Amino acid sequence: MEKYILFDLDGTLTDPYEGIIKSFQHTFAHFGITEDNPEKLRRLIGPPLRKSFESYGLDVEKAVTVYRERFGTVGLYGNSLYDGIQELLETLKADGPILAIASSKAEVYVKRIAEHFGIAHFFNFIGGAELDGRRSEKDEVIEYAMSEIGVQPGDKVYMIGDREHDIFGAKKFGIPSIGVLYGYGSREELETAGTEHIVEDVGALKSLLQALTA
Repeated sequence: MEKYILFDLDGTLTDPYEGIIKSFQHTFAHFGITEDNPEKLRRLIGPPLRKSFESYGLDVEKAVTVYRERFGTVGLYGNSLYDGIQELLETLKADGPILAIASSKAEVYVKRIAEHFGIAHFFNFIGGAELDGRRSEKDEVIEYAMSEIGVQPGDKVYMIGDREHDIFGAKKFGIPSIGVLYGYGSREELETAGTEHIVEDVGALKSLLQALTA
């Protein structure tokens, strides 16, 4: 029986606040919408990009194009690893579970971010959405990642994320999930979604994962 750990990216491994918020502001400005208070845009970090623009009633494909003009050049680097993530991944890699990233962000950006921060080598697979919007739902990305890393019935699999989408996606496949509170989802959001575990910080996540995969 193999052990697998799937990680979300934004709000779980990295804090993308600056790059994503400024890219949203850039996009909204194109449509004549001014949003000077970045905190009002925090809720947009995590859900699939197209769904965020749909909620504003924008021309979704045009909005995605404008967003990526900025995000694909400078926005993806407005990002940082959460404290302790490097050490967490080093420990997990040494302990033996197979690690993968399953993100709703476009896969090309997920790979570039992981490589930029020097964590790509910890993962057996890095998966995300297609640029054209295919495979953007979290359950689709999880299914894709599990297929690529060879998950079999009876294997232990855990999904780690900070938003309800991560939890709902895991539940579709009967996978236990771990919600992290240092990201962008609240305790209420994660509990309502039905996550099996909630941790406050990376240190607590490390301890829990070591216990679960021992």
